[in-house]
Amino acid sequence: MANTTGGAVRSGYYLNPASWRIEPVAAEGGSLPPGRWIRIPTAAALALVPILGGLFLVFLPFIGIVLTLRALAREMVKALHGPATELAATMSPGWRPGEAHFTGKLPEHAGVEEKGPIAEGGRLEAIAREIERRRLNG
Repeated sequence: MANTTGGAVRSGYYLNPASWRIEPVAAEGGSLPPGRWIRIPTAAALALVPILGGLFLVFLPFIGIVLTLRALAREMVKALHGPATELAATMSPGWRPGEAHFTGKLPEHAGVEEKGPIAEGGRLEAIAREIERRRLNG
């Protein structure tokens, strides 16, 4: 039976699976800290306490090494973040519209202005006269 409220419970031993903690409750009953607690028999509590303590002793050096390396890495990242940001700002190219920055190279037709079709003979002048005539007529 699991208790998740942290309220009053019967006497006995309770295991918190998230923190691997066994909490004894006195004979007259009491309350548990907030969290998920599972009531376990006394024999299971007596067997689990040395096992959990042994696991803690075995993994304590590894936990200490991991936490130390993590703290050192965090300090190195903080120390190098400022200079790296400044270097990136000076090394990055300015933004130029129309350039392909994600591919790392210019497009094939860079600098070539797009042109419309070439008019044949007097066709362009005929189109201009038709536009002018429609403007005048409404």
